[in-house]
Amino acid sequence: MQKEWEEAHTVTEELVEGPPSRRANATLTACPNGNHLWCIGGELFSDDGRAYFYNDTFRYSPEKDEWRKFVSPTCPGPRSAHAVVASPAGGGKLFLFGGEFSSLHQNTFHHYRDFWCFDITTHSWDRIDTKIRPSARSGHRMAIWKHYIFLFGGFYDPGITTRYLNDLWVFDTQEYKWQQVEFRDTESKPSPRSGFSFLPTPEGILLYGGYCKEYAKGKRPVGVMLDDTWFLNLSLKSAPEAGSSSKSFNPLIAKWERRKRPSTAYAPALRSGCTMTLWTAKMTGVLFGGVTDEDTSEETLESHFWNDLNGYQLTGKGRWMSMTLRRPKAKGGAKKRKPQAPSAQRGEDSDAEGAADSVVMEVDPDDPVLTTPLPRYNAMLAVLRNTLFIYGGIFEKGSREYTLDDFHSLQLDKMDRYVCLKPTDVVIDENDESSSDDDDDDDDDDEEDSDEDDFDDGATLVEEEMVKDKLPAKEEDLAIVEEAVEEGIAIDEETNADLRLRATNFMGVAKDTTRSAEDVISTPLPGETLAMFYARSREYWAQKVYDSNDIRGKELHRLGFSVAQERYDEYKPILKEVEKILAEAGLDEEEMRNSAAAGPAAGGVGQSRNRR
Repeated sequence: MQKEWEEAHTVTEELVEGPPSRRANATLTACPNGNHLWCIGGELFSDDGRAYFYNDTFRYSPEKDEWRKFVSPTCPGPRSAHAVVASPAGGGKLFLFGGEFSSLHQNTFHHYRDFWCFDITTHSWDRIDTKIRPSARSGHRMAIWKHYIFLFGGFYDPGITTRYLNDLWVFDTQEYKWQQVEFRDTESKPSPRSGFSFLPTPEGILLYGGYCKEYAKGKRPVGVMLDDTWFLNLSLKSAPEAGSSSKSFNPLIAKWERRKRPSTAYAPALRSGCTMTLWTAKMTGVLFGGVTDEDTSEETLESHFWNDLNGYQLTGKGRWMSMTLRRPKAKGGAKKRKPQAPSAQRGEDSDAEGAADSVVMEVDPDDPVLTTPLPRYNAMLAVLRNTLFIYGGIFEKGSREYTLDDFHSLQLDKMDRYVCLKPTDVVIDENDESSSDDDDDDDDDDEEDSDEDDFDDGATLVEEEMVKDKLPAKEEDLAIVEEAVEEGIAIDEETNADLRLRATNFMGVAKDTTRSAEDVISTPLPGETLAMFYARSREYWAQKVYDSNDIRGKELHRLGFSVAQERYDEYKPILKEVEKILAEAGLDEEEMRNSAAAGPAAGGVGQSRNRR
């Protein structure tokens, strides 16, 4: 037993060249003992439409400018949009919760609800399993206050609509228990959201901004950028007196308080895709970049990308503060040369040429503003002592999306200039000026079925089944299912290697499968029981039996179920192997059932995944 545990927790350490490969929606976390940065997970959607998810664990040492990679058989599955928080207890630990995963060709997609702990001293992962825990989600945030980890918000996308959350959970790192913090309906609290800032202070936790979507019947979803500020006041009750019952005692007192909108001119413009990181030495939240989207029409979305730096002072009632680079003083007191006024005798072309020359002459190569990183959103930020580190992010130009891989640092106590630790290898096409597609239109119009456009006007019964709402199974159908399940069916055994290959092919990991409407409705999904499969496809099987047998009524449904059962049994070994693969990645049985219940449309990931 001890040997098996040691093998499962054996850690391989590897020195790597430069930062991790380009990726988005990973986490960059400052080590609680102040020596390193930790980068975990992330995703990359390539130009050919493939999705790559990572479960790497990297450590960066600023003093050596060195990256190391740690690999262990026991670790979280590949994911992005998860949350990580650091604790100094026990030599330093990183706690990870949730996130999302997609197969290579985006045929399968799910959210995680697993909880992991990374021991910084041993570089090993351990999964923390509890009966009570938050639901599966992505885009949430966590913060640690004393020995409590607080988790708030996020989103869950089963493929029908994106559901945003505003529940608050707390994990006791001493008792290893999750508990949901309940509030009365009359108490004010933040609205559902994801992608917000969540920073701890001695008195509680600050929440700022975020993103959500508003759904209205008959209309396409509209993305909403948030800029409200909330403060979660936290305190502890006194321990109960000796002899009194302490089983149900909850020492935490939590109350939300909405802060007034700041009147200072230093407040950043409305935006999303930016999360503050904590500068502990100055108790200041540091925010970089972001994106402001503006719907110009039903078809287009204009976006402005930022590369400014903003600071929010957490002490007192909180206020925004200026964080601009300090320009060096001119040497010897030399004055800047003023541009010459254009001569009246010179022609129009000469005037333009002279003005251009004047502008060029005014550019100072030592101007620290020239060191500012490219505009971007969803950049990964972390502050180590007094140094801000910025890694990657996403930039869009025209209709293309670029995942960046550059790495920068800035000494916040000096604010002199950014230092580029690694330039980006991404080449941005300056000629791509086509208007950005509306992220919320084609791929995130959750009320339209993406398969509908592929059908002809003369839709058959099979094609109609693809776009109609899911219908509950009839009682007689369930009775047929239960009767057949009791009888049981023998399944041919296959070799593990061949079965794993067929399972990965089925998931879309090994090859892309362009499937017809008939194939989709007649093929069971991972996590789908025989009853669920027959409930969504019974009309198809009834029609198939009716075309070859002139029968009606109950016998028609019975024969239809028999054919559906044969189809299900054909795929059952593959489905079991797929479920095993998903379980190895951290997905539990309940999440598989929920994903299957959402139907075939739940497998895809929209182009606007980063606007969630």
